[in-house]
Amino acid sequence: MNSSFLTLPVELVYRILDNFERLDIFLSIQNVCTRFNIIISTYTQYGTFTELKLGSQLLNHKKIQLLAHALQSNTTITLLNLECNKIRAEGIQYLAEMLQKNTTLTTLNLEKNNIGAREIEYLAQALQNNTTLTTFNLGWNYVRDDGAQYLANALQNNTTLTTLNLEGNYILADGIQYLAQMLQNNSSLTMLNLERNQICAKGAQYLASALKKNRTLTILDLGWNYISDTGVHYLAYELQKNTTIKILKLGSNKISANGAQYLAQALEIQTLITCDLRENQIGSIGAQYLAHALQRNTTLITLDLRSNGIGTEGAQHLAYAFPNNMVK
Repeated sequence: MNSSFLTLPVELVYRILDNFERLDIFLSIQNVCTRFNIIISTYTQYGTFTELKLGSQLLNHKKIQLLAHALQSNTTITLLNLECNKIRAEGIQYLAEMLQKNTTLTTLNLEKNNIGAREIEYLAQALQNNTTLTTFNLGWNYVRDDGAQYLANALQNNTTLTTLNLEGNYILADGIQYLAQMLQNNSSLTMLNLERNQICAKGAQYLASALKKNRTLTILDLGWNYISDTGVHYLAYELQKNTTIKILKLGSNKISANGAQYLAQALEIQTLITCDLRENQIGSIGAQYLAHALQRNTTLITLDLRSNGIGTEGAQHLAYAFPNNMVK
């Protein structure tokens, strides 16, 4: 860089920066030299730059490298959205290296990036050292069981991540077993989204066992997972003793009236605030079981029964329960 440029007055540098987009400053000018970093850190427009949204930009690994390098020392960005970028393994490796050094990023969205177990291994290693990330969105990738194992191992002792989205990641019961083991030791995760995987009844059994010990998870999303009545039975039994789960989502899980009966038994003594049972097959009999539980339940505020074939009879059972419901 020309030495005369390095000696320009700060106010003049500010005027020059006024002609750049904030992203250009971030990727191209930051880290050029120490003096520039100091000036940029006091540049008003840049100082208020806390969210970086680069979804659907198809960023190649070179741009990801520049981005990751800039983020290593950045102290303003708290949210990074890179969804739908088809980031390859090399790019994920750069981001993982950044996560081990960055101290301000709290939210990272890598949804829909074709991320597989190899890339998850890089990210998992970073999570073992990162102490600032609280929200991690890995929805609609290819984590599968091997990737779930990498994440579970990393989160055993992580104390900062509170929200993890693994929706649509082809995770089967074996992968859920790894995550369930993690939940027995993890003390920070409050929200886990496992919607649209294929965990089935066996996976639900593993998660139910984790709920015996876990006392931090408050939101559990298991929608569209083929859990069936058998899986619901496992969950409902443990929910009778767990008082921390507040939101439970079980939409489209092939739950019949029998499954509704198991949940009703849990609802009589459980502290759920929201229960999502949409698109199941509980029918009017299942609605009757739930209505009976609602007369004793003191916490439930939202019960979603859309597309369950409860009919007029089921609606009448529920309507009768509402005046007697004990929620104040």
